[in-house]
Amino acid sequence: MTVSPVYWSHEMKKSLFSFSIALVAIAVTIIGCQNIFINSTPQTNSEKVTVKLSGWGASPTEQKLLKQVLQGFETGNPGIKVKYEEISDQYMDVIKTRLIGDAAPDVFYLDGLEAPFLMSQNVLEPLNGYITPEFDLSDFQPVLLNSFKYNDRIYGLPKDYSTLALFYNLKAFTEAGLEKPPATWDELRLYSRKLTTYDNKNNKIKRYGFGETLELARQAYKIKAFDGRIVDKSGNAVFASQSGLKGLQLVVDQYIRDRSSVQKTDVGTNSGSEMFGQGKVAMAIEGNWAIPYLQETYPQLKFATAEVPRINGKAGTMAFTVAYVMNKQTKHKPEAWKLISYLTGKEGMKKWTSKGFALPSRKSVAQKLGYEQDPLRSALVAGVNYATPWEVGKYPAAIVNSFDNQFLSAMLGEQSLEQAMVRAQNTANKQIQMMEY
Repeated sequence: MTVSPVYWSHEMKKSLFSFSIALVAIAVTIIGCQNIFINSTPQTNSEKVTVKLSGWGASPTEQKLLKQVLQGFETGNPGIKVKYEEISDQYMDVIKTRLIGDAAPDVFYLDGLEAPFLMSQNVLEPLNGYITPEFDLSDFQPVLLNSFKYNDRIYGLPKDYSTLALFYNLKAFTEAGLEKPPATWDELRLYSRKLTTYDNKNNKIKRYGFGETLELARQAYKIKAFDGRIVDKSGNAVFASQSGLKGLQLVVDQYIRDRSSVQKTDVGTNSGSEMFGQGKVAMAIEGNWAIPYLQETYPQLKFATAEVPRINGKAGTMAFTVAYVMNKQTKHKPEAWKLISYLTGKEGMKKWTSKGFALPSRKSVAQKLGYEQDPLRSALVAGVNYATPWEVGKYPAAIVNSFDNQFLSAMLGEQSLEQAMVRAQNTANKQIQMMEY
């Protein structure tokens, strides 16, 4: 991606001599005014530099917390003013358009899913030259930091993250005689059958054992469990391999054969968290975001979390992360780095993640906040050590949309899983080929 140059035009004057005389007069006037100003009112503080920061929408509570964190930065850096802009809709489209038009913010959020494309387009400032030993780069979780590396350069620093964990209803487990969460996927399917309840009057399912979320973002680690991959080294989709299909077949079989799992639209809900909170399912695999949502929306619900059950003998989960990145065209690089280094430093990150809305990407901050021992968050923190990062190459929309559409079709029994995935893979690769050339 290239930034369009700006061309300036100049109108010639009829008389170069007259223009020069006028210019000298203006200069003398300006210098005189400056001398008067300096002599009469000594200037003690330089003008503040404004750093523009952009991010996407969040809850009012999170917005308030971010405002407090930014105020803390400004207090410690009185020469810098942070102007925060929330882009509530079509975030990446807006950012890409502004980057092309040389109107992007100085610092902005970048999701790990979108990072590969922007890092390859020479629009982000490499941060290697700004990072000092005191910044303690080794404190970041490697799987999160690696999502923002490209050609041995670091283009972003992860501000927070979430993995996935198993959420389970304690009351439902007690009623079913289950004393501990499932440790393997086979156990999860067995538990799901036991936890599925029926209405005595019409024999319809009243509560399903497990709530399944079909998007690729929730299925990638299952593909990896059997050594499958989403994309190859060239960035082409390869998820329709026989290895990849094995993990996905577990999902289809539980939904169609066992009839012990359900997707959100089947029960009139908008998310896995809502399915679980409303008691439509006894188990669901969700991220850290579900904890405050469930506690605030369903305060009577008693639930616990556990690491995602192992598949094919392998531990697995997903890692979702977001970084602060610097616009390469910013005119305030030192100030932009100060902001990034504060927000991703130990002090700023501790403030941002202290309420539990997100998990700190620095290991030391997680330890200080006690998240490794937190009853609900410890499973999520443990997962970062073996998580699959949520990234699928430079053209995520082509891969994600193709997969999601066809996988849903297979779940509904409209075609076999293999047929669906082959179609999805071919469609994705055709789109990628068009974008590459």
